[in-house]
Amino acid sequence: MRTPAAPDSARSSRIQVLVVEDDDTIGRHLETGLRGNGYAPAWSRTGAGALAEAARSPYDVLLLDLGLPDMDGLDVARTLRARFPDLLIVILTARTDDIDVIAGLDAGADDYLVKPFSLTVLLARLRAHLRRRAFDSPPQEPIRLGDLVIDITARRCTLHDQEVELRPKEFELLAVLARRAGEAVSRETLMAEVWDENWFGSTKTLDVTMAGLRRRLTDAEQRPYGVAQPYRVPRITTLRGHGYRLEPT
Repeated sequence: MRTPAAPDSARSSRIQVLVVEDDDTIGRHLETGLRGNGYAPAWSRTGAGALAEAARSPYDVLLLDLGLPDMDGLDVARTLRARFPDLLIVILTARTDDIDVIAGLDAGADDYLVKPFSLTVLLARLRAHLRRRAFDSPPQEPIRLGDLVIDITARRCTLHDQEVELRPKEFELLAVLARRAGEAVSRETLMAEVWDENWFGSTKTLDVTMAGLRRRLTDAEQRPYGVAQPYRVPRITTLRGHGYRLEPT
């Protein structure tokens, strides 16, 4: 693994990217390309090295190859997602089967790119994700739907005053639907507002994120001991051939 340079003001002011890739050609290309475009990259060739590096220094972005020599990249994704909920994780994979892509997203990845891909596409995806995270919107009143409260400004979701743990994209997806509660929201609109207005290719990332959101809301609404009435939780309806609708309670 490349030993990162000592922190300095120039490096710390840039986006910190941890590249986890065992292929020397791809790793060197990513490291050089990222640095040339204003990012501060570090490069690890193994999963164990990446976990150790992430523990030593904070990172904003993880570019993760799944085919690592020492461990499954999915295990790296799960571990770092649990440790750093706000880390932007982009999987780089040569696996093209739907089940592999879905497994990566379900492990906590925000996005994926299938090899071979161009540096231009990768940089565009990074800009889109980081632009959304850095967007400084004015404070907004929390949205209340039954017993569910979505505080967009604080990025918190609570059910009957209990925190509902959501991944970043799950929260953003819920926020878009909550702003339009009762309205039909197309898949294209959700992809544009949660991921990238210039997204192309498969939208299975939306399906996986939606499944995760539904699962977390269902788990949270299981009535705890001592609560007299069931929680009032809005349901997400699938609109075949169009998109989704969040049903107000």
